[in-house]
Order: sequence, then structure tokens, then C-alpha cells
Amino acid sequence: MEITEVRVKLMDEPGERLQAFCSITFDDSFVVRDLKIIEGTTGPFVAMPSRKLTAHCSGCGCKNHLRATFCNQCGTRLSQQQAVKDNDGRVKLYADIAHPINAMCREMIQERVIQAFTEEKNQSELPGYTPSYDDFDHEVPSAPPTQAPTEPPPVEPIQVQGAEPPRGPHKVPSQQPQPEKSINDGFGAGVFE
Repeated sequence: MEITEVRVKLMDEPGERLQAFCSITFDDSFVVRDLKIIEGTTGPFVAMPSRKLTAHCSGCGCKNHLRATFCNQCGTRLSQQQAVKDNDGRVKLYADIAHPINAMCREMIQERVIQAFTEEKNQSELPGYTPSYDDFDHEVPSAPPTQAPTEPPPVEPIQVQGAEPPRGPHKVPSQQPQPEKSINDGFGAGVFE
């Protein structure tokens, strides 16, 4: 398995620990998005994409974040015993969506991503810089058509005898004759008749 592409999106907030987001492509066929490059005490490191863990409310069954005190749906007080703890005794609030299984794979990803991050930072200082990572690159390019597309045949509207043809929003409605109002056509007219 080989990392064939790394795209980096630098963050603009100076002083923040989150330095960049990135996506990596394996063997030109599989993409993992939303890896984070975070400034640690010994330098930048790569955090895998993750999601917040949730627990179900005992009253209504709605999902809530683990640190929530009350249910978002029904307002019931939630028990604080729901949180799972890791080996160090800390509450585990996030779970990785995608992650390497062994240390060798983690080191390969870390090395390649940090290298691309450094190159991207250097490129960002040059005039005319454009980021390599964009938020809309998930669309798969379509193959060029082999033949010219044909237009579908026009659809004829169905006519119902005696019915008025449909009016679109851009047509002025036809004026229908209005019945004359009598004195008793006001509010509540015809209630006691």
C-alpha cells in the first residue's frame, strides 16, 4: 500500500493548536479525509478523523453527547455513568472513524503528511499561492461521453375534458366571474340558516 497523494488545507488562526486539515489517497483509489495536523509539545502530529461519542437517553432514546447533563429531546437528566473510560482512566469522548492498525502504518502516514504539511507551509509564503486541498474535491470526474447525448422526446400534457389547463407561476390567472355579495354574506353568514 502506498500513499499516492496528500492534500493540505492550512488554518488561518495563528496561535491555535490545529494547524491544518488534510486528505490522503492510497494507491490512487481510496481517500481518507479530515485528518488533522495538530501542534504538539514535540512538534506537529497527525490526528485521525473522529466522531463524538453519544449515549441514548433512558427516557426517550434520543442520542446525546457524553458530557450532556440533560437530554436534547425530552429534557430528562442524564446519568453521568454512561461515559466509557480509556486505559488511563480518562473519559473517552471521541472515536476514530479511520485509523492505522499498526505502528508501521501510523509512522508512514505521519511522515508523509508532515512532509506535505511543511511543503504546503513553504508554498503558502510564495506569491500566487493556491491551496492543494479544496472542500469540493470529493466529486468523482465523469468519463467523457462516447456518443453525443440525445434529448428526450417532449412530453405532451394530458388534457382532461372540461378541466382548465394548468397554470404555471408565470401566467396570469384567468378572471372568473364573482357572485354578487348580498348583505348577509359577511362574517358568520349562513350559520343559522
